[in-house]
Amino acid sequence: MKFPIAKIFTFITLTAVLATGSLKANAEINQPFSRDTSKAMSYPDKSTDISPLLIGESIPAVKIPASDGQLYDLNASITQKPTILVFYRGGWCPFCNKELAGIQTIQADLVKMGYQIIAISTDSPENLSKSIDKNQLTYKLLSDADLAVSKQFGLAFKAPAAYGKTLEAGSNGKNIDKLLPVPSVFILDKKGVILFEYINPDFRQRISPELMLSVAASLSKVNK
Repeated sequence: MKFPIAKIFTFITLTAVLATGSLKANAEINQPFSRDTSKAMSYPDKSTDISPLLIGESIPAVKIPASDGQLYDLNASITQKPTILVFYRGGWCPFCNKELAGIQTIQADLVKMGYQIIAISTDSPENLSKSIDKNQLTYKLLSDADLAVSKQFGLAFKAPAAYGKTLEAGSNGKNIDKLLPVPSVFILDKKGVILFEYINPDFRQRISPELMLSVAASLSKVNK
């Protein structure tokens, strides 16, 4: 299943959430299941050809470094509260920095609804700290420098050759496959099941803070 089908699924589900609040019934039909990521994989040359996890699937087990270099257990954190999980390219990307800053403006509202925000990128822990300071972020950033997590989520694709030096510097040499994640937003319940996703292969297009807040509010109401 390639990206265009996933994209259609996303927007159909978003319409259902905003118009009818029917996600709870939809979630009962789409029982959570995990993708087998144990086999060797090849990665698409184009961002439009990724095969991401879909709504109703459960996220994989994830332990990756935070900005302080310590391993962070994402799954354990998710069991505590619903989560807005963001994948972005890196602090070197101006579109990503704009997205991160925009999310910061709605963080207080999301927290009031009971959510936590966690963002994952190809940056090394040291470079995550720079992004936190630059954008004055108060939510958690995690380092997927080798893209192990992006691969499991089905978001990784081969970066254009021009990105080589940027990815090497940003990941502190750990992105040896020279891959990029397609920027994505997932909203997860406390079981790690994907309730909503926004995945756009055009890295210049991101979900707006206003739309993210609206979707989060709708999900919060139907999943209490």
